Amino acid sequence: MSGAVLDPSALNKLIPDWKKKGAPLNTEVTQDNFYVLGEAGHLRLPNIIMPPLMSNHGNYIVSMGNVCRWLAEQAEDLGVEVFPGMACSELVFRDDGAVKGVVAGEFGKKVDGSASDSYEPGMELHGKYVFLSEGVRGSLSKQVIEKYNLDTDCDVAKFGLGMKEIWEVKPEHHNLGEVTHSMGWPMGQKIVVDLSCTI
Repeated sequence: MSGAVLDPSALNKLIPDWKKKGAPLNTEVTQDNFYVLGEAGHLRLPNIIMPPLMSNHGNYIVSMGNVCRWLAEQAEDLGVEVFPGMACSELVFRDDGAVKGVVAGEFGKKVDGSASDSYEPGMELHGKYVFLSEGVRGSLSKQVIEKYNLDTDCDVAKFGLGMKEIWEVKPEHHNLGEVTHSMGWPMGQKIVVDLSCTI
């Protein structure tokens, strides 16, 4: 089992002809199941009592790796330069304090941040717009949060823990397009079932 559930509404607006362009969204969600787990077993909840955001009908079960690769190809076709395989190590700022770009492809730094004997400097990539897509706990996000005091007057940070498992499922137990949600003991989880995404 593998996969993630993708709501195509943003894709519909961004690339309306994504189906014609071969986007790897092949398995539409056909069924949602909701279970409460407990020591005595499990209880299935009726779908009608679940909030609308828990309904995945109209969504697709996908491999996010395949979707991201396809999106990168679409961006490159529009002239966007994609630099896979290298991380950005720091932000570059303009004289007025605005973010100017990033330093990418820097290798050979020691744990304390100093250069080792095998140090290779990175390259500065400047852009009109710089998007940080690594989440609020990413290394670049931490730099910009600290520089601009973005965490001032904010609520206490909340953290969540996610776990992932890889299961091998017999084909006769597999239902293409089925998404199962669970909560309770031993651990609430969301199971996305789609053998077409299995690696």
